[in-house]
Amino acid sequence: MLEFLPEPMREPTVLAIPFFVTLLAIEWFAAAKLEHDDTETAPPGAYDSRDARSSVSMGLVSIATSAFWKFLGLLLYSVLFAYVALWQLPADEWYTWMIAFLGVDFLFYWSHRVSHRVRLVWATHQAHHSSEYFNFATALRQKWNISAAVLMWIPLPLLGIPPALVFAAYSLNLIYQFWIHTERIGKLWAPVEFVLNTPSHHRVHHGCDPEYLDRNYGGVFILWDRMFGTFAPEIRRPRYGLTKPVDTYNILRLQTHEYAAIARDVRGASTWRARLGYVFGPPGWTPRDLVGEQVAGTTGASSERI
Repeated sequence: MLEFLPEPMREPTVLAIPFFVTLLAIEWFAAAKLEHDDTETAPPGAYDSRDARSSVSMGLVSIATSAFWKFLGLLLYSVLFAYVALWQLPADEWYTWMIAFLGVDFLFYWSHRVSHRVRLVWATHQAHHSSEYFNFATALRQKWNISAAVLMWIPLPLLGIPPALVFAAYSLNLIYQFWIHTERIGKLWAPVEFVLNTPSHHRVHHGCDPEYLDRNYGGVFILWDRMFGTFAPEIRRPRYGLTKPVDTYNILRLQTHEYAAIARDVRGASTWRARLGYVFGPPGWTPRDLVGEQVAGTTGASSERI
């Protein structure tokens, strides 16, 4: 079925599509049959057909776009692995797989964190957060530009991890993250919640409530968030989506509207520092933050983003 792809790129995520579709169909059927209370927001576990179609469509396109970026990454990693790495770990040893899996998850945490704190990278990632629903379809609402993640994985081939294992570990990471996009599963056994990323933790990550913003970046392990101070527990049901909704189901606009907004802000900026701030500052950055930083530097006080 995947013979047209290079051997290292016959990914587990493609083979897992039947699993994704089956779980999505079961959850969608349950959402249609179960009675919900009237709420101002979408009831827990609800589906909207237009929203779900957009999510699935973005996921299908992402298979092709991700293959393109991973092909470029494969070329780069192969050069680094063959000519730069000081040693080459054997691909058939269990410890190489473990290093690859843990390394990918650790770098996924930092790549994910950067995606929320650098606006240019956020422009690639925000599409995944644009749904106001949280279900298995949302898990398929993937970004089309994974170039930042490909760059973030560069240390792995330099550590001697075979390039094929980097992609395999990332695919397993994504497969794990599919099942945590649901409101049908509550909190799990406490030791599991402490170590692993779970639906409860990931609901927090997708929340647009102030107390939930920029929290729980982990892929498989939530331990990274606990270690680096970005963990937040689920204390109430989040409101999902972007802080400024896009109000469209057009998948091209969902993927590109933030790039267009960056371009507008850069064109309207009067200084190069402001232009750079709009591109590399955090989402929501304005020149007023630049003034606040300058004042903080002269007074010793910390500025608070407006």
